[in-house]
Amino acid sequence: MKKIEAFIRHEAFDEIRNRLADMGLPSMSISEVKGSGRQGGYTESYRGAKTTIFMRPKLKLEIVVDDNDVDRAVDVILELAHTGEPGDGKIFIIPVDDAVRVRTGERGDVVLAPHPEDAPGG
Repeated sequence: MKKIEAFIRHEAFDEIRNRLADMGLPSMSISEVKGSGRQGGYTESYRGAKTTIFMRPKLKLEIVVDDNDVDRAVDVILELAHTGEPGDGKIFIIPVDDAVRVRTGERGDVVLAPHPEDAPGG
């Protein structure tokens, strides 16, 4: 199992979420975050005072997938988050040693799959 953490622009999220769900990877978490990178800051004026903003708003997408799905998921994020401009974001891939489904106590890769009763028609 791997955890994919992707820092992306807000406007890329809906398409990424839809495409991952269509691929059978619907489970994810998102957080609104702020960060800085190579794109640098931008200057705003507020009541005549100029301020440089270095922390840009981003979404942090977190998804844990089977090792076999890592490349497919990363390819979707790359395709849909890429604009070619500074600030497109970053993707980190982190090993996951184990996972536990709280409801049942199940462990391991089975946690990534829905229960039969959760599946359509189940």
